[in-house]
Amino acid sequence: MSEQPRDSSAPTLFTWEFASDPYPAYAWLRDHAPVHRTTLPSGVDAWLVTRYADARRALADPRLSKNPQRHSAAAHAKGKVGIPGERRAELMTHLLNIDPPDHTRLRRLVSKAFTPRRVAAFAPRVRTLTDQLIDAFEERGEADLIHEFAFPLPIYAICDLLGVPREDQDDFRDWAGAMIRHGGGPRGGVARAVKRIRAYLGELIHRKRLELAEWREEEDGEDLISGLIRAGDHGEHLTENEAAAMAFILLFAGFETTVNLIGNGVYALLRHPEQRALMQRALEEGDERLLAAGVEELLRYDGPVEIATWRFATEPLTLAGQHIAEGEPVLVVLAAADRDPERFAEPDVLDLTRRDNQHLGYGHGIHYCLGAPLARLEAQTAIATLLRRLPGLRLAEDPEDLRWRGGLIMRGLRTLPVTWDSADG
Repeated sequence: MSEQPRDSSAPTLFTWEFASDPYPAYAWLRDHAPVHRTTLPSGVDAWLVTRYADARRALADPRLSKNPQRHSAAAHAKGKVGIPGERRAELMTHLLNIDPPDHTRLRRLVSKAFTPRRVAAFAPRVRTLTDQLIDAFEERGEADLIHEFAFPLPIYAICDLLGVPREDQDDFRDWAGAMIRHGGGPRGGVARAVKRIRAYLGELIHRKRLELAEWREEEDGEDLISGLIRAGDHGEHLTENEAAAMAFILLFAGFETTVNLIGNGVYALLRHPEQRALMQRALEEGDERLLAAGVEELLRYDGPVEIATWRFATEPLTLAGQHIAEGEPVLVVLAAADRDPERFAEPDVLDLTRRDNQHLGYGHGIHYCLGAPLARLEAQTAIATLLRRLPGLRLAEDPEDLRWRGGLIMRGLRTLPVTWDSADG
């Protein structure tokens, strides 16, 4: 990797202290080294892009490939990139790892599951799941909102969308739990969970293919896995590995992002009582316009994805004055870009009424998050229902005692202990 001068005043990255509050370090990088070379905890050397304008350009730059095979051999030998176990489980061919034209083809097949009409039709199920989860702990007067609420809600929702039978969804919840705990455990635990999910998806695809052979006509509200199988059978050239990989990444990307969006969002509201009160007043008055704008601000302020997934230079290029060699990894730091004062007024202030809010929380360009409409629906439903049903919700621990999951891509709390007067409900 090409050389970059070292600055002795540069902040230390990727420690547990950094994970608790990375924003001062990102501010330093934006000011002093907006495209910064660092060695990641995995041993891989990579470039971090921290300014909004540079980040937006990089996210849409066709010279930055999503394909890990573009990673230079010398750099790849130093450490691992991507999700542990995905290569061995033959789950590499998904939207986060491919470029056009394959990306265009696969995204087109999946996009119909996330149309506004399809997501709106799914809203009653999300509301039912949300109420059921709150019902389970409402009378106790205390809960861990991560493990009892923010985690199960998107798991069950994405399982329904994929077509995982209800009787199998608790197994999925266990496997997903092993994946989301990766920051506190060995990579091998994640790889084992990935292997189990891959085996299950292979069996499920086989069962659904047999069922579809008996029902030739597409049904309204057909689940996503059935839709992928149909597409392959209708000449869209979708292999079983591609179908399994697509289902896998929709599960992986579709639940952990939303877990963190709900968890980080509720935590931010509890730390900013004036903004939380503003939201509650709007909901009490039946005005949900602030809810939609507020979730966008929560995405910007402390979003669920800290760093966009891997990109690799397909040719030598220059970014903000730094020369990046072919094959070198580039990581766009969304959390830094969305606090850039050159783009956002008072970026370190949580303002639910913020209007000019073109954040990068869901990415930009052809890899813009496909499931963003569903994540927004789940977050808006979860936050609104919590505030309505538990208006006295408050933190049960000092914020300094809370721990964030260590990890490169995602940003989320390990636990979020809360309490309320049981009469609230």
